[in-house]
Amino acid sequence: MSAMKLPDGPKNHPWLQTFQWLVRPLEYMEECQKRYGDIFALQLGQFAPQVFISNPQAIQQIFSTDPKQLDSGEAAGVRSPLLGQQSLLALDGKPHQRQRKLLTPPLHGERMLAYGQLIRDITEQVTSQWQLGEPFTVLPFMQAISFQVILKAVFGLEDGSRYEKLKELLIAILNPKIPILRTILLIFPSLRQDLGAWSPWGKYVRLRQEIDELIYAEIRERREKPDPSRTDILSLMMAARDESGEPMTDLELRDELMTLLVAGHETTATSLSWSLYWIHHLPQVREKLLQELNNLGEHPDTNAILRSPYLNAVCSETLRIYPVTMSALNRVVKSPLQIGGYTFEPGTLLIPSVYLTHHREDLYPEPKQFKPERFLERQFTPYEYIPFGGGNRRCIGMAFALFEMKLVLVTILSRWQMELADNKPVQPVRKGLLFSPKGGLRMVVKGKRPQNQPVLQTSSSSV
Repeated sequence: MSAMKLPDGPKNHPWLQTFQWLVRPLEYMEECQKRYGDIFALQLGQFAPQVFISNPQAIQQIFSTDPKQLDSGEAAGVRSPLLGQQSLLALDGKPHQRQRKLLTPPLHGERMLAYGQLIRDITEQVTSQWQLGEPFTVLPFMQAISFQVILKAVFGLEDGSRYEKLKELLIAILNPKIPILRTILLIFPSLRQDLGAWSPWGKYVRLRQEIDELIYAEIRERREKPDPSRTDILSLMMAARDESGEPMTDLELRDELMTLLVAGHETTATSLSWSLYWIHHLPQVREKLLQELNNLGEHPDTNAILRSPYLNAVCSETLRIYPVTMSALNRVVKSPLQIGGYTFEPGTLLIPSVYLTHHREDLYPEPKQFKPERFLERQFTPYEYIPFGGGNRRCIGMAFALFEMKLVLVTILSRWQMELADNKPVQPVRKGLLFSPKGGLRMVVKGKRPQNQPVLQTSSSSV
């Protein structure tokens, strides 16, 4: 056991490490793992030393350690000027437990299934803009679908002036023209200087203020005119009460809405784009998947779709090979802790590496190959397959994200015959903190599927 000593890692200047991590993150992480093993330390930006871990036994220790000893939240550097301090991601201890209990029910089971028809309708409406034979970029359409799902299912907004204005502002703040600049501002808080409306940070601050005004106006109207028949997630959040009978405050509601939006918008859109790439890049995957969908019959209900094994395997493999986020949430050590053969001092940041864990040869032979069959041949533990993190920080939107992903894919595949505009392999590129298909994925619609193909129907029975 090494006492109070960080694992090995690069010895060059922190700025050089940060630069490498920013411009070639996947390659840099793989080089570090190859050289230093599956537990190594980096010094990134202005943060404390960060220990990246891709050893499943050590990840199991992290996910099962008492949060009093090891937890995420603002103390672990998880802070966002957009999400706010009452965001589930920024909280720790009892406040985190309280918010998690209040937020979980609307995103699971019966309540979640109620959004099936809405997701299907939005998908059909957005993709109806596709023209036969004309190449188009997939990612913006997937963004439009996931964005509308959030504004209508989560925020509960109807089409109208507030919906359009909020949509315009959120797109501007979530999809900056120079994503790497936004990433740098998030990593280096000292660079966040409001030098007026034209400066990068000044523009960001003003956009956020306009968004907040619209969200608070919506919350205020809901409080003044409560409607118990509403089933959107904001209404369910407003109706929820904690163990003391207390509702969430306006600030808590605002921060959690932004968290659901930021955590669920670009991630789902990116995963859908990658899925469509792999399905159409590998003919055998497409054929197997279409055969399974056809075998569901004319009118499969939502549960039949959610239980489809090969569809599930395709979604799982998509999230394995290029997980949308490279790492799970930082954990900060609160008292001396032994993990993976090291003793870590308080203040050390431990980070389960999703990408490196998902590319271990011993778990996933030929890890660079897209093989959905791996998820049919064996079951992976929650420490070997971690696209949504784990422990007390596992993404509460996991069930909703997979639900949306499967329904959107099946709706598209049952309606359109498509192919890639170019058969060259598509590479992942950093887009802020996520990894998107380079160029946004170009595809061509070859035709519409015959109307007698299986048609989706939603079901209200539980998952």
